[in-house]
Amino acid sequence: MNTEDAQGHNAIIVDQFTKQAITFTELPGHMDSIQALIEMSKVTSGNSVLDIACGPGMVACEFAKIACHVTGIDITHEMIEQAKKRQQELNLNNLSWDIGTVLPLPYESESFPVVITRYSFHHFLDREAVLCEMCRVCMTGGVVLIADPVLPAEKVDAYNRMERLRDPSHTQALSFNDFDQMMRKSGLTNLIRRSYNVEMELEKQLQASFPNPGDDKKIREIFRQDINLDKLGLNTHMEEDEIHFCYPISIYAGNK
Repeated sequence: MNTEDAQGHNAIIVDQFTKQAITFTELPGHMDSIQALIEMSKVTSGNSVLDIACGPGMVACEFAKIACHVTGIDITHEMIEQAKKRQQELNLNNLSWDIGTVLPLPYESESFPVVITRYSFHHFLDREAVLCEMCRVCMTGGVVLIADPVLPAEKVDAYNRMERLRDPSHTQALSFNDFDQMMRKSGLTNLIRRSYNVEMELEKQLQASFPNPGDDKKIREIFRQDINLDKLGLNTHMEEDEIHFCYPISIYAGNK
C-alpha cells in the first residue's frame, strides 16, 4: 500500500462519514453489543481506554461510564463533533477526542490497558497493520477488542460486492478463517470470539447510506434476489412488505 492509495482511500472515508455523521447515530442496532464489548474488555474504573475509529462516540461514551478516561480517535471531523455532542448530552467529563489516522496511531507504546474498535476493520486497506498498531499502544497484559462483520468463506465475496456498492469506503470484510488467522498472527493470547446479529430494514439502511448514483437500485435488486437464498450471508427475508436482513458481527478479544 503506497501513500497515494492510502490518502485517496482516506478521502473516500471522510466523504462517506461526513455525510453519515448524523444518520449513522439514528439507525437502530448501533447501540447493540456495547455491553458485550464492556464485558469482554473487563474494563475497570482504574482503566484508560482507546477507541479507534470512534465515529460519533457511542462506544466511547458507554465505556466512559465505567473507565477512568476514554480517548476516541477518528479521521472524520464531523464524527468527532457528533461525539462531543453525545458526551455533553450524557454529562461525561472523562473523554478526550482526537482527529487522526490509525497508521500510525499518534500515541506512545504501552499507553492503554484497553484498546477497542467497532465496525471499522472493513474500511481499512491494511488490517494487519492496524491490528499491529492497536497491539503496540496496548499495555502488556491489556486487552485488544475488534467488532466487525465476519462471514462464512463461501458468502464473503458476494457480501463484499454488495457492501462496496452501498458504501464506497468499504474495502473487505473477512471470513471467519481469515479473521481467526489474522488474530493468531498478531501474537495476542487468550483469544475469544462472540457473535451476534444486527437486524436492519433495507430502506432505512439505504436512507442512511450514500452510494454512487444509481447503485441504490442495484442494491435493492441484489437483496430481492437474495430473499430466502442467503447468498449474502445476511438472512435476507421479508417482513410484511419490507426487506430485512441481519449483519453478522463477531467480537474478537485477546490479551497482549
